[in-house]
Amino acid sequence: MTLTFTATVLGSPRIGPNRELKKAVESYWAGSLNAAGLDSVAKDLRRQAWTGLCEAGLDSVPVNTFSYYDHILDTAAMLGALPARVAGIEDELDRYFTAARGNDTVSPLEMTKWFDTNYHYLVPEISPSTTFSLDPSKVLRELEEALSLGIPARPVVVGPVTFLLLSKSVGSDAPLLDRLDEIVPLYADLLTILADAGAEWVQIDEPALVADRTAEQIAAVKRAYDQLSAVESRPAILVASYFGSLGDALPPLVSTGIEGLSVDLVDGSDSLASVPGLKRKHVVAGIVDGRNIWRTDLDRASAALETLLGNVGSLAVSTSCSLLHVPYTLDAETGLDEALRSWLAFGAEKVREVVVLGTVLTSGGESVADEFALARATASTRNTDPRLHDAGVRARLETLTASDPGRSPAAERRKAQSGLALPLLPTTTLGSYPQTTRIRLARAALRRGEIDETEYLNRMRAEISDVVALQEKLDLDVLVHGEPERNDMVQYFAEQLDGFVATTNGWVQSYGSRCVRPPILYGDVRRPKPMTIEWITYAQSLTRRPVKGMLTGPVTILAWSFVRDDQPLADSANQVALAIRDETVDLQRAGIRIIQVDEPALRELLPLRAADQSAYLNWSVGAFRLATSGVADSTQIHTHLCYSEFGDVIEAIANLDADVTSIEAARSHMEVLGDLNAVGFDLGVGPGVYDIHSPRVPGVDEIAGLLSEALNAIPAERLWVNPDCGLKTRSQSEVEASLRNLVEAAKLVRAKLQK
Repeated sequence: MTLTFTATVLGSPRIGPNRELKKAVESYWAGSLNAAGLDSVAKDLRRQAWTGLCEAGLDSVPVNTFSYYDHILDTAAMLGALPARVAGIEDELDRYFTAARGNDTVSPLEMTKWFDTNYHYLVPEISPSTTFSLDPSKVLRELEEALSLGIPARPVVVGPVTFLLLSKSVGSDAPLLDRLDEIVPLYADLLTILADAGAEWVQIDEPALVADRTAEQIAAVKRAYDQLSAVESRPAILVASYFGSLGDALPPLVSTGIEGLSVDLVDGSDSLASVPGLKRKHVVAGIVDGRNIWRTDLDRASAALETLLGNVGSLAVSTSCSLLHVPYTLDAETGLDEALRSWLAFGAEKVREVVVLGTVLTSGGESVADEFALARATASTRNTDPRLHDAGVRARLETLTASDPGRSPAAERRKAQSGLALPLLPTTTLGSYPQTTRIRLARAALRRGEIDETEYLNRMRAEISDVVALQEKLDLDVLVHGEPERNDMVQYFAEQLDGFVATTNGWVQSYGSRCVRPPILYGDVRRPKPMTIEWITYAQSLTRRPVKGMLTGPVTILAWSFVRDDQPLADSANQVALAIRDETVDLQRAGIRIIQVDEPALRELLPLRAADQSAYLNWSVGAFRLATSGVADSTQIHTHLCYSEFGDVIEAIANLDADVTSIEAARSHMEVLGDLNAVGFDLGVGPGVYDIHSPRVPGVDEIAGLLSEALNAIPAERLWVNPDCGLKTRSQSEVEASLRNLVEAAKLVRAKLQK
């Protein structure tokens, strides 16, 4: 008989409570830490995570959720599906990191968003010549580590269907799911290997099933899990879905021989009351939100669990998804006011909520009655806090959204912007320049009180002066101030807006070693004063070339924050848009003629089900246009999007009506331009020609080749030349060399066009 469990989570953070993994990986890349040292840091982090979960009261602990860079890249390595261009790299770890980051001669895998989250995964490339083969060494190693510590370990792997649906077909138009029969036997072998190693359960993640799927795809899911559940010697199988409802995939999946099913009861709405066969399954109820940071309503969660008991074979409590998406613990957040802090639950606090609800399942609620009472009390204080509602902001929005006429047609704006006198194929960058050691030291000194605001201002002005001088030396056409004063493109604005609060140590992984501290949006949003004027106007005073004002758009500010859950996201977006609108008007008043309002997260928040997408696209586009329609036609509005699959939102990108749209294109070799042409896009566009997420310095010929590809789709009069994204994460030497090549390539192509 299969042993069941009562309290678990679907995954845990891996960067370390103080970003230990980030620092170790970057030290390895820099050559100051060897592979053995990196492995030692990783083992210690895994041990801390597993033992912490056990000590908190979980009776099943996920393992193999750790990764040096990305769990989809790990899956590609497990299945022998790393790209052929890295095959010649003998060292296994260096081969792995080259697939992720590239090197001087090898381009990396594409990167895109993990469903509708701010985590980025690496997109496996599957070609007709890809020969799958199983390498179970990583999952076996981590399982053995856990079992040696006495951990009730449950290995976790990304499922075969999700792996193929998230991969990219190279050299063939055939659906990748046609290759399911090639990899299911490898998963079957893996199950037997894990059983022999002592695993009682294995978690197979299939989040791709919560998106719209065809009947053929769902039939393939059933076929795969019929085969896997028929393996003679294997652990019990828990298929985990998250980020939404299984919908039509639920009954076929339940009809297979799997023993367990994890369902998302936070973002999902599946009815489990009448699903045939569910009473023979162990159901893991994802009732604690794994993506946001608000306390769980324990009364409501407990009631939901009680209704499930009669419909399932056995029941466990879990988070709705992996805790990868939330910070480790509230312990470090001593600077938050007590009322706000009491409303929150980070990773450790969510684990406690899971254990409390699991206790109710197994022994009733008497022993945890105090925790239920505390949850009720904190919910009451949040509901009545005056910061949640600003009557002035709401009244102004109601008036403005009813009366704002928007901007003039694009043709009229182009005439008004002719005074910018820009050359053909104008060159620019997209905001940030490298965050130098000087910048970090100055920021730390200000926090410690070792320097005052005046000295900090002087140091940041010196950085801006250096960045402007560099851009003039490189002969870029439209300059930026480099953003030395900004810790993060969202956090910087959130710290200056009422209704937001920043954390001290609330780090989460964005991709690889890149970590962010999402701010918390808890109340109505107001801009107390201008946020960027002083920095942008200082940069403009140093040059006759135009300097762009740099702002973050309302959708991205929401997507990269932990947002309030007590009102529609559209209402919050319009409040943020109003604040950004006021900033654009002030920048224009200060003489800034070009303003970039970044929306890299536009695709990220797109609902996974088509039925929900139209409403989202309407309010997200509306929020951007509200933010950018307060300026004159002579002010050129730019926007920037990156690292998402844009085909699903291509009409929305056009409807943003920005005068210039810069968009990630280097890793995908300009694929997005065909999508833009398909919707009749006739505004300026800057497809990225320099992939800033890799240490590679692209050559002049490479960039010129990308520009030639772009000119096949975009007339020269509308084409801009820029990197894929901001340059914050790159070194000074990489940036200078890459931008020098970018400008030279633009001049070469420009000269050919003008002959």
